Amino acid sequence: MLPDHLSTTYSALADPTRRAILARLAAGEATVGELAEPFAMSLPAVSKHLKVLERAGLIARRRQAQRRPCRIEAGPLRDAAQWLEHYRRFWDDSFERLDEYLGELRSAERQDGDNS
Repeated sequence: MLPDHLSTTYSALADPTRRAILARLAAGEATVGELAEPFAMSLPAVSKHLKVLERAGLIARRRQAQRRPCRIEAGPLRDAAQWLEHYRRFWDDSFERLDEYLGELRSAERQDGDNS
C-alpha cells in the first residue's frame, strides 16, 4: 500500500514547533543549530522534529562541508493547500447560499410586517 502523503504532511504540520521550523526555513536555509536557537529544547529534540518534516517531504537536507543545512520543500505544502482549497470553495459557496436564503427570509418578514 502506498503511503498517504497528505496524511503524512498534515501530521507533520500538526505540531507548532514543526510549523515554526518551516516558517523559519521559508526565509532560507538553516542548520540544526540555527533552527534550534528559538526553542527551549535540545538539539536531539529538534533533530527529531526535522526527521518528521523530512519524512513528510517538507524539508530536505544536504551536506555542505561539516554543515547539513535544511531547506523547505514546497511540493507537499502545495498539495495540502490544493486539497484545502477545494473545501474552502465548498464552504464559501455554502455560506453564500445561506446568506441568500437569510436575505429572502428577511425580505419575506418585511413584507409580512407591511401587510399587518
